[in-house]
Amino acid sequence: MKHITIIIPDGQSNLSTVTCIVGASDIFSSANAYWKKAGKRQLYKVELAGVSKQVNYHEGAITLRPQVNISEITKTDLIVIPASAIRTYADAGKKNQLLIDWIEQQYHQGAEVASMCSGAFLLASTGILNERTCSTHWAYADTFRNNFPQVDMKEDKLITDEHGIYTNGGGYSFLNLMLYLVEKYYDRQTAIYISKMFQIEIDRQSQSAFAIFSTQKNHDDEIVRNAQSYIESNLDKKISVEDLSARFAIGRRHFDRRFISATGNTPLEYVQRVRIESAKKAFETTRKNVNEVMYEAGYSDAKAFREVFRRITGMSPLHYRNKYNNEAEVMES
Repeated sequence: MKHITIIIPDGQSNLSTVTCIVGASDIFSSANAYWKKAGKRQLYKVELAGVSKQVNYHEGAITLRPQVNISEITKTDLIVIPASAIRTYADAGKKNQLLIDWIEQQYHQGAEVASMCSGAFLLASTGILNERTCSTHWAYADTFRNNFPQVDMKEDKLITDEHGIYTNGGGYSFLNLMLYLVEKYYDRQTAIYISKMFQIEIDRQSQSAFAIFSTQKNHDDEIVRNAQSYIESNLDKKISVEDLSARFAIGRRHFDRRFISATGNTPLEYVQRVRIESAKKAFETTRKNVNEVMYEAGYSDAKAFREVFRRITGMSPLHYRNKYNNEAEVMES
C-alpha cells in the first residue's frame, strides 16, 4: 500500500489551512471508500503528519492533532501542503524548518509534492521549485515573485504539474487540485465520482476570471507611479508607450526597463490590465452592453478588445458579463 501525507504546519496558519487539511483528508478518504466498494484493494494510506502533538487555530477554537510525527515517516509517495499565512522565506523557516527539510528530503527520495494556494510559499522555501513553474492565489503572486525570483510564477494557471510537483491557485480552488490528484493517483472514473459527490466542477484550467488587478504601486519609482496614475486617469484616450516616455522625458527603452522593474509589467501590459479591470467592473455593476463598455475602456476595435479580454480573464466579454451580472443576463433573455 502506498502512502499519502497531508501536512499540518506548525505556525503561520489560519482557517484556510484547516479547510485544506480537512478537505484533502475527506476527499482522499472518499476516493479510498469508492475504490474499495468497487471491489479493489485500497491503494493509499492517508495520514495527517506534523512536528507537534497538536496545533491550535482560530484562537484555540479548532485543534488538529497529527496522526504521526514526520520523523516516523521514512518514505511517502505524495505530500500535500495546505494553505498557510506564510508570505516570506524568513517566515516559513520560523516554525517550519523541520517540515521544510523533511519535504525536500522526501522529494529527493522520490515523493511527489502538492501545494494548495499559499502553501506554495512553504513549498518554495524548500528550494525544489527553483527554475520550475508554480501557481498560488492571484492576490499573493507579486509577493511570491519578490520572495522567490527563481520560481516561474504562473498565477493565471489553476494547476501546475511539473517534475512531480503540483501547485494550484487560490481559495477553494484547492478542490480542483484534489480532483486532479484523484484522477492521477486513482483513475478518471473515481475523479468523476468525487466531482459529483462533492459538487466540484471538473477540468477547470484557469483562475484568471477571479483575479482582481491591483495597481502595483508598492514601489519607490515616482516617475513610474506618475505614469501609472496618468494611465488610470485617461483610459478613454489612446495611450502609446512612446507618448508616455516622452511625457515623462525618459527614453523609450529606459522607460520600459524602469516600468517593468517597478511593476512587473511592461507599460503596454499595464495599460491593458487597467483597461480590462475597468471593463470587468462595468460588466459587473452596470447594464451597459459590450460595445459601450469597450469604448469606455479605451478600445475602438471589437476584435482587439475580445482578444485582450479573453487572454486576461479566460472568457469572452459577453460570457463574463452574463456570468457576473444577473440583471444583464435577464435583459438578454
